Amino acid sequence: MTGTVSKSDGRRASLSVVLDDGTIECQVCGHGCRLREGKRGLCGVRVRRGDRLESLVYGRIIAEHIDPIEKKPLFHVLPGSLSYSIATYGCNFRCLHCQNASISQVSRDMDVESSGILRKPEDIVRLALDNTCRSVSYTYVEPTIFYEFAYDCCVAAVDRGLKNVFVSNGYMTETIAKELAPVLTAINIDLKAFTDDFYRKVCGARLQPVLDNIVRFRELGVWVEVTTLIIPGLNDSTGELTQIASFLAGIDPSIPWHVTGYYPTYKMSGTTAPPPTSEKSLRMARQIGLDRGLHHVYAGNRPGSGGEDTSCPHCGAILISRQGFRVSSSRLKNGKCPDCARDIAGIWS
Repeated sequence: MTGTVSKSDGRRASLSVVLDDGTIECQVCGHGCRLREGKRGLCGVRVRRGDRLESLVYGRIIAEHIDPIEKKPLFHVLPGSLSYSIATYGCNFRCLHCQNASISQVSRDMDVESSGILRKPEDIVRLALDNTCRSVSYTYVEPTIFYEFAYDCCVAAVDRGLKNVFVSNGYMTETIAKELAPVLTAINIDLKAFTDDFYRKVCGARLQPVLDNIVRFRELGVWVEVTTLIIPGLNDSTGELTQIASFLAGIDPSIPWHVTGYYPTYKMSGTTAPPPTSEKSLRMARQIGLDRGLHHVYAGNRPGSGGEDTSCPHCGAILISRQGFRVSSSRLKNGKCPDCARDIAGIWS
């Protein structure tokens, strides 16, 4: 290694190193793309120009919405509040079933440098406050690929009393996780399966970095919730779901686990695609999680099933009732169960 480039001056990309063979290695995510002049990383939005990497999407917002925090999904962070949610183009995964493929899947010759609406971090914070949001969420695509802008927004948001949320595939490097943690309130990490084979074939990635980051963010004091999209025939076996639940319970049984329903989309659609996840499968996955000792397991994408309510893990009382992304009632008192006074893990104020 002959030298490093770190931090960001807007377009300059964080954390890269010049290798002895003249390539520059991006050290933001687990792929560690090695780039020669003019080449982009797998994400499609980080490019080598001369002796440095640049972000092509700094501040270029392609998706901008006011969402319930429950949509992330985060059920133990300021329930019923709104979150200002943003994304740029790009992603470092190639998931065959991506629901946001129109913005996440970027070809390496696509013009993303003039895309979207140009925003400054202070613009995002102002818009969040103007719309009575209590947090800013970096979501819809993998936020690590627009890390420089996300980090700058996080710093600006904390200064104005807002929370910060990452909705992530969990594929950032340890250095990025440690830098982000002091300004990040919560992260929902997709644990898409528990086999490396699934990750390689379906997502174009590896399992271990994701597992490492679930542990890492929990140790760094960031609130962690985990989501697994249940895909029939691919990751829904009793054995695999038990492995996931056991892994999470071994870290901390208070980590909420969201098991959600898949619908055919993108490259995983048509007559050969797996069918939509049945409600029976979601109930099974939820029960497996509870049986393995997890305190809070939520069955998503099936409003009205009852699988989205928060219960006290001690006395079983229903504490928060939900209909889809809407909180219909809450009995929590200062983060405690009103019936047995048990502390309920989460960020409630």
